[in-house]
Amino acid sequence: MSKDLVNKHLHTSFPQFEPGLINVLSEHAVLKEFDEGDLLMNTGQNMRFTMLVVEGLVKLYREGENGSEFFMYYIHPGSACALSMICSTKQETSEIKASAVDKTTVLAIPTSLMDELMKTYRTWYYFVLETYRARFEELLVVIDHISFKSMDERLEFYLDKQHRDLNTRRLMITHGEIANDLNSSREVISRLLKKMEQQKKVILHRSYIEYLK
Repeated sequence: MSKDLVNKHLHTSFPQFEPGLINVLSEHAVLKEFDEGDLLMNTGQNMRFTMLVVEGLVKLYREGENGSEFFMYYIHPGSACALSMICSTKQETSEIKASAVDKTTVLAIPTSLMDELMKTYRTWYYFVLETYRARFEELLVVIDHISFKSMDERLEFYLDKQHRDLNTRRLMITHGEIANDLNSSREVISRLLKKMEQQKKVILHRSYIEYLK
């Protein structure tokens, strides 16, 4: 039954994969389920698999030496974690954290398969390249905002990205969580959110932020 379910997830979330690749992954991939807030990957963890997301949403962030966290990007169904691919292939420990935003299901691909998949299956080869390219471009955008944008511009970009990635105007996120993601203080974020509310870009509710743009 597990093999049939893996096969179904692959056809649904990764229709570009060739039949031979789907057969191999159905034989070796393991379904893993996570509840909201569960860690899929932790800093310093040895990576023994690559994650393909088939349901839910995964948040990746970098943890600083002082315990602060910086949001990087989300992984949606039909996508993979590029960093888990790199770490598992090179047998290195993870330098980022990944947590489930809501109930999430992933396919765990054993590290031992990576070389064979890259050499044998063209659709996997191009999938890996596209995953690297997409994540690299996302990180470039993040770096640009850190380096060249003011905090109010970064906050507006962050909220807009949350709105697009989560496909909702009701952002269930606290001022403190935003401050952690942007490596700022809660006081600064609250002040900037109030300014955005005065500009009619958001409405601040007790338990969520309504994004109006």
